[in-house]
Amino acid sequence: MRKIACLVCMAVLPFLSACDRLVDLLDIPDPAKEAAKAQAEGEAIGSACRQTGRSIEDCYVLNPAAQKAAVFTGWKSMNDYMLEHNLKEVPSLVSRNEAPPAAAPANAAPTNVAPTIPAASAIRPPQQATAAH
Repeated sequence: MRKIACLVCMAVLPFLSACDRLVDLLDIPDPAKEAAKAQAEGEAIGSACRQTGRSIEDCYVLNPAAQKAAVFTGWKSMNDYMLEHNLKEVPSLVSRNEAPPAAAPANAAPTNVAPTIPAASAIRPPQQATAAH
């Protein structure tokens, strides 16, 4: 009986050691990972807003889905960093009154079809070096 229990434990052990892989494989949501991802995204958004010279309120309005506490943390850390290193703001290409562009639906056709290929006459073969004898 003891041998059977030991064999069962030995057979199950490899599966238990790969629980993280099993969770990823089955797409089981992990609240800790999702919270860490949301925190990191919020801090990145806040840092980017501060670097472009946006106020924290503008950042909240432009990113309503982001966690406000995380956005503030990122904004404040970037503000401290910029003051410490005497960095200037990088102007934003989006005006303050302009809403962010809407995301394209997943089933929408791509807007950029194919890169243009230069005409055959524009392509020159490489020059071959001539050896002087």
